[in-house]
Amino acid sequence: MLGTELEDFLALQHSVLEDISGEALPLLDAVRNLARGGKRLRGLLAYWGWRGAGGAALHPEAVKAGAALELFQSAALIHDDIIDRSDTRRGGPSVHRIFSMAHAESDWHLDGSHFGSSAGILAGDLCLSFSEEMFSAVGPRAAHGTEARRIFNRMRTEVMAGQYLDILEEVAGPGHDPEHAVVRALNILRYKAAKYTTEHPLTLGGALAGARPEFLAGYSRFSLPLGEAFQLRDDVLGVFGDPQTTGKPAGDDLREGKRTVLIAYALSRGSEDAREEITARLGDPELDDDGVDRLRGILRDTGALEATEELISRHTEAAFSALAALPLDDVPRAALDALAHSAVKRSA
Repeated sequence: MLGTELEDFLALQHSVLEDISGEALPLLDAVRNLARGGKRLRGLLAYWGWRGAGGAALHPEAVKAGAALELFQSAALIHDDIIDRSDTRRGGPSVHRIFSMAHAESDWHLDGSHFGSSAGILAGDLCLSFSEEMFSAVGPRAAHGTEARRIFNRMRTEVMAGQYLDILEEVAGPGHDPEHAVVRALNILRYKAAKYTTEHPLTLGGALAGARPEFLAGYSRFSLPLGEAFQLRDDVLGVFGDPQTTGKPAGDDLREGKRTVLIAYALSRGSEDAREEITARLGDPELDDDGVDRLRGILRDTGALEATEELISRHTEAAFSALAALPLDDVPRAALDALAHSAVKRSA
């Protein structure tokens, strides 16, 4: 039903943009193509958060909330790819890259790269607008002053703040004390990605169903460590993953200069020579396969990869222990258990 809700909503938006100009429709096409892909983890967590708190099966309010979360996720991905200067997403060109390619194919004037980034920003902004429109359509349960609205609003603020901290760390990080790199990286991971990936969707679904604060707190005890394990696994795959599976070139996170927890462990545990080499190579867009292999070796030799895997294991154990303690019926418990396993035991 989530896919149908998204398609129906975007079909309505097609007529709105077409009334303005058919030339604006590529913005919508970019949003639609991106929203069709992915694991739909956030939307599913919102739905099962609703069901676990006693909400009725396939209720339109829960489905609309999940669709709003998926649209927000698409907006975040579009903007994130621009910030990271990433040309690929899910095995194909990223949204801003699609627009820069259209510029080249049409032989338009001025800077094609700038056009692509500008159009990508607008597509992401349009997606943010769609997300708010969809969430508002949930109705009174999502109105101003409700717990669900508070969660939705806080989620968006946290992601933007976390994203800023991430780009700040890329430029200021080399001048920071490496001993505190892990603390900074974990804070960025939590607010840029982990909370909005799992905790906020699950608690939002529960809040829409009228869950009490102590029940939502139990949801958080399960979903926050799950989200952190999910993002840590994503960071490992960004360096060590198979491009055929991840859909991104090998070592792309290294070329983009991402100062992940994996990198932070290497900086805090490595020798001065290792730190200097990481600083010199990380963020080099021309980093070749030998350079990627060299950095991978440092991440292994310093124990950074092992430490990250241990952290994933600890967060995973905490999440499943908290899930076992939740007072859930069999169906939502089984669904959340399956989602949790797919989140932390994955190769893409």
